[in-house]
Amino acid sequence: MGPAGSLWHHIPSDSEETGEDEDASPSAEPETTLDACSQWRNNVGFWLLGLCNNFAYVVMLSAAHDILSHQKVPAGNGTEPTPPSVPANASRYDCNAISTGAVLLADILPTLLIKFSAPFCIHLLPYGLRVIICVITAWGSFLVVAFSTCTVQSLAGVVLASISSGLGEITFLALTSFFDSAVVSAWSSGTGGAGLLGALSYLGLTEAGLSPQHTLLLMTIVPVIMQASYSFVLAPPPGAPRCGWGNRPQKSRRSPSSTQQPLLENKATLQNKTQSPQLSLQEKGQVVKGLLKYLIPLAVVYFAEYFINQGLFELLYFHTAPFTHAQQYRWYQMLYQAGVFVSRSSASCIRIRHIWLLAVLQCLNMVFLSVAVSKMFLPSIYIVFALVLYEGLLGGAGYVNTFHCISEKSKPEHREFAMGVACIADTLGISLSGAVAIPIHNHFCRLP
Repeated sequence: MGPAGSLWHHIPSDSEETGEDEDASPSAEPETTLDACSQWRNNVGFWLLGLCNNFAYVVMLSAAHDILSHQKVPAGNGTEPTPPSVPANASRYDCNAISTGAVLLADILPTLLIKFSAPFCIHLLPYGLRVIICVITAWGSFLVVAFSTCTVQSLAGVVLASISSGLGEITFLALTSFFDSAVVSAWSSGTGGAGLLGALSYLGLTEAGLSPQHTLLLMTIVPVIMQASYSFVLAPPPGAPRCGWGNRPQKSRRSPSSTQQPLLENKATLQNKTQSPQLSLQEKGQVVKGLLKYLIPLAVVYFAEYFINQGLFELLYFHTAPFTHAQQYRWYQMLYQAGVFVSRSSASCIRIRHIWLLAVLQCLNMVFLSVAVSKMFLPSIYIVFALVLYEGLLGGAGYVNTFHCISEKSKPEHREFAMGVACIADTLGISLSGAVAIPIHNHFCRLP
């Protein structure tokens, strides 16, 4: 996407990588096909990057109930019943004054802005600088929320987590275009792991007696792991941006020969991932148009699931359950993320190419739980636990299968741009769900 002279995006031809003569192209194969150790490092590296990139985002959503309760629960660390947030708390739903959808919007709108603009201008920044920005903003988000003295300050910290997650996702998904396609599964599994480990760690540490503040301070180690994974774990193939500041390798400037062209088109090698010439706006528009059959269903999947998460979770309150309201919310988040992790890690076993089917099933789930909130007919919280786990399975499957389809179907010269722009879909769906969740929350909380 960027000009050939940019700091991070010069893509050497095959002859530049090997420095060999045209008739020596068969011997270039060992240099363009990574050994098992390097492939293992890349899979581990992208798994860790996915984990660290989404960790702060997930923790902020898991802590949403505490953030809106201003985190001032030192006696029971959020494990004891909290005072009513609504005057006289006449509502049957034991509502916070502000919907957790507000936290979702703070956690997603900056991401949406980044994802809409980044595919067209992010090539101006080298990969290494982008990663450093992600690390600093993620680290800052934990500190700001941990030491906040008001809800507005807490939401500012959530915004920092959103910037880190949004920039990181579009950066690392674009970076996968230079590596073997297996790293897409590793990245997706890592993001699912972030959901499970983030929600589970927040739940476990607060249940163990730590305050939300101390829990968040412990999590400041995660951005450091992100930087280490990018700088020391990844083993970039020839032609990929270098780790660190992305300076291009110094190679000769010879054009690829005709005998090397079949190698460039061979999906068994990585060369097809390093052919990313500058695309015109018209070409980018055509790429986006071709992606709509994947992006629209993915946006619907994420709209439905995050409407459930931030619009209905807080309202699915069981007074007779052996958990406080805050505990119930955290358990919902943890089980949802467990489902996401399992399905995002299943791409090597199960492939789903009809993303629209997942969208339909998720919408049915949303409608059922909306009716359950309205009529309050579910007899046990454990039924909701099962439905929330199922919701996470659908959402994770939608994510990983969408990006696999895009990676496989995109032309080599379009793949980096396509992978970057495709992540707009889930963010758009999440943003719309947050906007809808707030008035729905307010409607139910006004009911006696």
